[in-house]
Amino acid sequence: MAKSRGENGPRSPGPGGSLSGTRESLAPGPDAASATDELSSLGSDSEANGFVERRTDKFGFLVGAQGDPGALEEVPLEVLRQRESKWLDMLNSWDKWMAKKHKKIRLRCQKGIPPSLRGRAWQYLSGGKVKLQQNPGKFDELDLSPGDPKWLDVIERDLHRQFPFHEMFVSRGGHGQQDLFRVLKAYTLYRPEEGYCQAQAPVAAVLLMHMPAEQAFWCLVQICEKYLPGYYSEKLEAIQLDGEILFSLLHKVSPVAYKHLSKQKIDPILYMTEWFMCAFSRTLPWSSVLRVWDMFFCEGVKILFRVGLVLLKHSLGSSEKLKACQGQYETMERLRSLNPKIMQETFLVQEVIELPVTERQIEREHLIQLRKWKDTRGELQYQAPPRLHGAKAISEAEPAPRKALEPSPSIRLPPGTQLPAPGTKSRQQKQAEKEHQKALKEAAKRQKGQRQPPAQVPGEGSDPGSGSKAGLAPKEASGSEDAEPKDLPHHSKESLTSQESEDTYL
Repeated sequence: MAKSRGENGPRSPGPGGSLSGTRESLAPGPDAASATDELSSLGSDSEANGFVERRTDKFGFLVGAQGDPGALEEVPLEVLRQRESKWLDMLNSWDKWMAKKHKKIRLRCQKGIPPSLRGRAWQYLSGGKVKLQQNPGKFDELDLSPGDPKWLDVIERDLHRQFPFHEMFVSRGGHGQQDLFRVLKAYTLYRPEEGYCQAQAPVAAVLLMHMPAEQAFWCLVQICEKYLPGYYSEKLEAIQLDGEILFSLLHKVSPVAYKHLSKQKIDPILYMTEWFMCAFSRTLPWSSVLRVWDMFFCEGVKILFRVGLVLLKHSLGSSEKLKACQGQYETMERLRSLNPKIMQETFLVQEVIELPVTERQIEREHLIQLRKWKDTRGELQYQAPPRLHGAKAISEAEPAPRKALEPSPSIRLPPGTQLPAPGTKSRQQKQAEKEHQKALKEAAKRQKGQRQPPAQVPGEGSDPGSGSKAGLAPKEASGSEDAEPKDLPHHSKESLTSQESEDTYL
């Protein structure tokens, strides 16, 4: 997918007037003034665009727009409520779970995040929540800035292409397209050296389906900078490198598919660019897209590699499947029109979970392909920051800001209770302190007397140095239990030393 640039020239204004790049300009034009009162009472953009009679599925798409979605995995209501309760517990103590129970978070992401909490969970997993807290008011500042005209025209032309059959984006100039424009424009101001890439639009649109514009913006920032750094830069070098990594991993996962693609001389960038840059949002059925994104936010880019490898393996991984793919054209058509069975939610997710491709393998292949790149093409023109593999790595790299501890009373008194003045003590407190001090002194005296060495009896003929090395009686030096007081536990040498230091302190 080529990087969008402004050289295509301005588009001709539509009947509502050309969009100038501000939020206000995305509203209907003057010719729609007569319908303002009628449309103001409609609750969705799909109604405003004339689709009042059409129904939507549970994902917000107009019924029939996605073709035959196949059998959807329906989670029983009781199970869904249990998952919601577990996720609420995790989200309310997120730092603790991320630090100590990350494996449990990963397993629950693999099962699927409850739809009611998916947007919030994505913010926590990606670190977008932390990023927003670290940059209060930043999005509003970018939102109010005019933006670079070079990017505004390109963004405006792409708005209507993003999920046009979803109720949020079906209306030209509707709320969904307004927010999409705001998020994409804000990113071009936040990272002017990168600007805008067409593949960012569907990613931002998916985020907007689950959260407000400001939160979607910071999640987009995390995807572009932490999960897929360099993917949306001008030369697309990072996506080309990952194409070579994918192809190398395919050799281990499916040698048959690898050999066929090598024989046909099909470059990986021809089939995997849209897969990876759009995170499969324009490839898979919607239920599968959401499950893949749940795992992607938790585990990072390895999920995209696994999904790509599963699709290649089950499309081209046997001689029987290759009978209808004798040339480049037939092979590319097979990859463009994937079998719905291999994209079905339950099958795909299970295959992705079981595929043994790890972060370590990806990073090792990355170093190998990077050396080959330098040998054949020289240094990379865009030096992207190192990518972080999932929520755990991002959490460790960008810990959440800690709130200052505020004192809170541990004892709650009934209303009207008189509190003593600061610095004063009650009679009970004074009496308890006296008894404590008295007990400490008596214990110190008793222990000091017990350690006093017994006097030698004259006339026994004993040598003054015939006792133990420490000056104790022979019976005590022998370690006999009788030498210890019955009312005190047995002490080691270390404990005697610490007791002596306590007596000295007293």
